[in-house]
Amino acid sequence: MSTVHQLKFELKPIPFCRSFGSGIVRYFDKTPASIVCPHFWELNWAYGCPFACEYCYLRGTFRGSKEPRYPWSLDQILATLDQAFVEIPEPAIFNSGELADSLMNPPLMEKIADKFEHQDRHKLLLLTKSSNIKFLVEKPRKQTIVSFSINAPEVWTLWEHKTPSPESRVAAARKLDEAGYEVRFRIDPIFSINGWQQSYDKLLHLIFTNLPTGPERITLGMPRGLRKTLMYSKDRSWARGLTEKSGWGLKLPTSLRETVYAFFLDRLQSFGFSLDKVALCKETLSLSQELRVGRRCNCVW
Repeated sequence: MSTVHQLKFELKPIPFCRSFGSGIVRYFDKTPASIVCPHFWELNWAYGCPFACEYCYLRGTFRGSKEPRYPWSLDQILATLDQAFVEIPEPAIFNSGELADSLMNPPLMEKIADKFEHQDRHKLLLLTKSSNIKFLVEKPRKQTIVSFSINAPEVWTLWEHKTPSPESRVAAARKLDEAGYEVRFRIDPIFSINGWQQSYDKLLHLIFTNLPTGPERITLGMPRGLRKTLMYSKDRSWARGLTEKSGWGLKLPTSLRETVYAFFLDRLQSFGFSLDKVALCKETLSLSQELRVGRRCNCVW
């Protein structure tokens, strides 16, 4: 397995405003030093998610209530974007899927995506488990990136309730790829269920069969047992084996995580996918350095 030779884990401080519109646009920089997670801009256009994934950290974030909420009007969101577009000096990606599924309200997100087309410096990141991409296909946009959160079919059956199937999400990704969008995948959390190698190998075959040149980027992650997530999760079977403490919740043992990630890196390379396009999500700095995986993850350029 080849390695990524240039590792850069420095994070530059942001010497300017970190929040706009009372938090509609906000800079995320709270990651502990022991955890790999580049700082990034959130677009908090809404809160919550209509899907019912048992492991979802939003269960803890919103104390058990994930019903979609819209604290701000569309006019407030668009006015905040106007301000942020001008005052954020470096080109940035605005992650609209940190505290909500980006496609849980397509009519509203359509108008937000159109706003990004009025400039050419900043981009909108849609992070979703949805396959409802009609408005995106009907009108391709240059300033929108679409990232699909996806898992093996066996994991989908166990814990990703009310979501479209992995096959549906990959089919949607293929349509967007053909329409000219930059498409990313987030395979996270990866579970070491019985037969996990075969399950995730099938998932990778599904992705690369439908996107022959591969997605623009793939981010990998494994379960994080945050205290509040565990507190509000109704079915905690997904959390079996989470015994190792970290700066971002309980994790599976390091040796197992290393084995799983090494499997993915090897298989991705076998598909001709550059390891420069792979990153780990909310993983320990020590393991990321051991695997020599960089920081070109889902939420940044």
